[in-house]
Amino acid sequence: MSMVPIIELRGALPSGVAMGLTPWTAFAVSVIGNMVPVPFIILFIRKILDWMKRFDGFRRIAEKLENKAKKHEDKIVKYEALGLFILVALPLPGTGAWTGSLVAAIFDIRLKNAVPVIFAGVLTAGLIVLFITYGVVLIA
Repeated sequence: MSMVPIIELRGALPSGVAMGLTPWTAFAVSVIGNMVPVPFIILFIRKILDWMKRFDGFRRIAEKLENKAKKHEDKIVKYEALGLFILVALPLPGTGAWTGSLVAAIFDIRLKNAVPVIFAGVLTAGLIVLFITYGVVLIA
């Protein structure tokens, strides 16, 4: 579940806890699952977007994804790795490993530089979601 865009770790971790996993098991599985697509996105998304632009039906989707990445340009240019980390670490709509990977690919951040920063962001987001989830479980 955490490999799926939009849902990612933010949806998978609470779901795992709700299905009976211990919070730390749900955390570990969600982090690993969220990181699986990251290198593939960074390596291949630009080629996929270029291919999509050749077809009228896909052109708007490709341009929308590129514009989403470029919307974060000021943070990435100004703060570099810290900007990418914050983009991934904040568990808000439109952020996460998928968006961070897309941004890294669009701005030519090398895989060896992007993956550790995205991983740190996923861990941070996971801890935030874990503590929120665990707090809700304790209250319920």
